[in-house]
Amino acid sequence: MIKVLFICLGNICRSPMAEAVFANLVSQKGLDEHFVVDSAGTSDYHIGEPPHKETLEQLKLHGINANGLTGRQLNENDYVHFDYMIVMDESNLSNVKLRHNGSSKPTIKKLLDYLPEEGVKDVPDPYFEGGFDYTYDLVSRACKHLLDDILAEKEL
Repeated sequence: MIKVLFICLGNICRSPMAEAVFANLVSQKGLDEHFVVDSAGTSDYHIGEPPHKETLEQLKLHGINANGLTGRQLNENDYVHFDYMIVMDESNLSNVKLRHNGSSKPTIKKLLDYLPEEGVKDVPDPYFEGGFDYTYDLVSRACKHLLDDILAEKEL
């Protein structure tokens, strides 16, 4: 199994959006049995809450299933369980690396590392800035590249 965890601050906007988009791409390729996809937040602000209503609206608009998405906080087990920890911005990257004890070796990268031609390094947080449609566009394009890279790396 290939295990991918998407991470943002509160786990109600960007990371659950990326989780749903990536899981949808995996399903479209008929690869569900090869992947575990999840999301988490670096903070405990929204544990147990559903995604932001505008995240849900974007997913629905694009025909992507959002069932079962619930906010949770990143924990130490995630570093052992997941192969890829994909963060939304530099602050998340710093927080994830700070908590990493080095005993495991997940790939830790920013999502937009998979979309370098965009010229934007961080997925903007629509919770504070708005622009859920722009966030969706970035997330969906980067997730396609991420999946392609993983499939090439794992020779699937």
